[in-house]
Amino acid sequence: MSPTLLLLLAVLSSFGVLLTGAESVGVCYGANGNDLPTRQEVVDLYKSNGIGKIRLYYPDEGALQALRGSNIEVILGVPNDQLQSVTDAGGASDWVNKYVKAYAGDVKFKYIAVGNEVHPADALAGSVLPALQNIHNAISSANLQGQIKASTAIDTTLLGNSYPPNDGVFSDGASSYITPIVNFLAQNGAPLLANVYPYFAYVDNQQSIGLDYALFTKQGNNEVGYQNLFDASLDSLYAALEKIGQPNVKIVVSESGWPSEGDAGASVENAGTYYRNLINHVKGGTPKRPDGPIETYLFAMFDENQKNGAETERHFGLFRPDKSPKYQVNFN
Repeated sequence: MSPTLLLLLAVLSSFGVLLTGAESVGVCYGANGNDLPTRQEVVDLYKSNGIGKIRLYYPDEGALQALRGSNIEVILGVPNDQLQSVTDAGGASDWVNKYVKAYAGDVKFKYIAVGNEVHPADALAGSVLPALQNIHNAISSANLQGQIKASTAIDTTLLGNSYPPNDGVFSDGASSYITPIVNFLAQNGAPLLANVYPYFAYVDNQQSIGLDYALFTKQGNNEVGYQNLFDASLDSLYAALEKIGQPNVKIVVSESGWPSEGDAGASVENAGTYYRNLINHVKGGTPKRPDGPIETYLFAMFDENQKNGAETERHFGLFRPDKSPKYQVNFN
């Protein structure tokens, strides 16, 4: 790098300009806690750590206000409890005008996640595609289609088989649900968002899955050519997309994380190892899709003490509520 360029970078940095490379990971901002910092403090923490992407799970106007001028790329969620209201074209238009168009001048929206982990048997399953279509159309009406893509976030339970990864296929129950959604994404050049958690696969299958395979620390590859569970999970999703005729739809990993306490394998040491190795790993690709980087969002920014579910759910934070880092992690 030339001395002139180094000087320019230093000057920009001193003015608080966030310099994000394609390789920087994002971090999900969940706010289910009663002891978390203010929205502005949170955005400042993203900036001071060089975190160039954020996922918001609902239209949090305090957070959107704080993100103005930050240059941080944003995934904004239409939460599941608002899906029904945007299956109506007028409702979708109102939603986009209020939460996207009103901020788009100086907030860098990248994706709208229309629903999170909606399963084929859920009452809301039939709402996802019409909601997605309406949000997409409202983005186009706001002349933002060049900047923002609409998608939905799935989890890996939609797979009927995931091993070996080349045999990955959506389950019979999920196929009829996800295929029209993926076809719509393909038509519009949008990625599929997927929440990928080697931790949960490891906890549920400790007899057959080694901790080293889940933490990227395994020496060499297994019998089907995989060194780690993250790649195997992602490639099984890619194989499933191929089998429904959509090999070109890209997957964005919209969540991946490891808890620091609460169940088997959950420790500060293991979580720190997972996050450090994941950040490094996604600069490249997978055996099936070797061209990286893999756009990835770590879950999550903070421990959330009001989160429901298993004890581990409250211990996924990269930072403690007092903003101190739980792990030594370099986000670039």
